[in-house]
Amino acid sequence: MAVLNLRPLAGGRILRGSQPFGLDAAATSGFLAEHGIQAIVDLRSELERSLVPWLVQNHHDAGGEPAAVAPPAVELIHNPLDPNAIAGSLQSVETAEDLGDLYLGWVRLRPEWVGDALRPVARGKRTLVHCSLGKDRTGVVSAIALLASGGTEDQVVADYAATTANLPDVLEVMAETWRLSVPATPAEYFSPELMILQSPEAAMQHFLAGFAQEFGDARSFLREAGLTAVEVESLAL
Repeated sequence: MAVLNLRPLAGGRILRGSQPFGLDAAATSGFLAEHGIQAIVDLRSELERSLVPWLVQNHHDAGGEPAAVAPPAVELIHNPLDPNAIAGSLQSVETAEDLGDLYLGWVRLRPEWVGDALRPVARGKRTLVHCSLGKDRTGVVSAIALLASGGTEDQVVADYAATTANLPDVLEVMAETWRLSVPATPAEYFSPELMILQSPEAAMQHFLAGFAQEFGDARSFLREAGLTAVEVESLAL
């Protein structure tokens, strides 16, 4: 298997994707080397990470220092956002607008989470940013990264919607992963009919409109989220 829903952003300095499905240590090393990845920002909760862990050594929580290993390894940064633990119920998402509002709630309550996710990129590391499906948490961070790098809203929406073509494969593998690890998981939990498992353009359009109204531009938001002026400027293409 592999990291699915994978694609580059911001001139290739960022890769976005899913969690690593079925990669042993050798395959993980090969994947990271093939793509020149220097840092991984893992946006998943502790439970999600325990089900599908990264097989790399050099890991730490966002804001902490990497472990000392030799030879130098890819930096793995745990920067979790658990959608079930903060405002906005996943079960209440029924429309594209609900989905966009869910995303707004995340950046409203956890702006530093976005800043921490993009700090390795701002410091010059080619970085893989991912969650589980590579859709929601990854989509929010990717949207703000694209805007900060000079991308247009149309480019952000197109990138977000590109996940739609990849969702059937990702959902199939994700459902199997959960069935093996948590046999009691209901089959409908991964139904593609659920809005929370879709990637409609309207959801990102709604998020971007609300983001602009509430926070202004992405670079100002990232300054407030904890990045320095130099770090924010380094995100620009």
